[in-house]
Amino acid sequence: MIVKKILQNTLPIQWRIYLRKKLNSIIRQFKTPKMLWGYQNASGQWQQRTRISDTVFFYYPKKIYIQDNVFIWHYTILDGTGGLEIGEGSQIGAWVGIFTHSSHIAIRIYGNHYQEITEKEKKGYKIAPVKIGKYVFIGAGSKIFPGVKIGEGALISAGSFVTKDVKEFEIVSGNPAEVIGNTKKLDRRYMRDSQLKEWYEEWQRT
Repeated sequence: MIVKKILQNTLPIQWRIYLRKKLNSIIRQFKTPKMLWGYQNASGQWQQRTRISDTVFFYYPKKIYIQDNVFIWHYTILDGTGGLEIGEGSQIGAWVGIFTHSSHIAIRIYGNHYQEITEKEKKGYKIAPVKIGKYVFIGAGSKIFPGVKIGEGALISAGSFVTKDVKEFEIVSGNPAEVIGNTKKLDRRYMRDSQLKEWYEEWQRT
């Protein structure tokens, strides 16, 4: 801890980022899944407290934007084709798929000629951004489909297939996912603690 403090106080941020990225690349060489601290998103911004498994697969990372304090667990797929935003403090479980494009209809209707047509000209090819708000929880095995917006504080139950927008603080579950509750009601029992209440309301104001 003492050495860490000294390094934080003496090394420029660029060097700290460089060393962290080098350490992460070394960790990736081990076979067992590991959680990596820090992530540099498509804008070049370094998110120091974000934690992402080394088994997470980034498809088209140039269009993936992840805020700080995010947690993404093992074997998750993040598709940036249509643009993907993940808000501060959101948690994403293992084996989750977040998709911003879909080609199965186009492949079926074009058959062997699918590769001959540009993406802009393909009928049945869907591409749309996904936006996940702050402090969202997405349970293990869930799938988020192109064009979906998930409001802050929402909870996606494990194994859910989300095909339409989820409003702020909604709890959804199932295939297709439907509203079954509200996280504000779920969290109400903890609001008797004044410190927790202050922190809980703090992120909702920003």
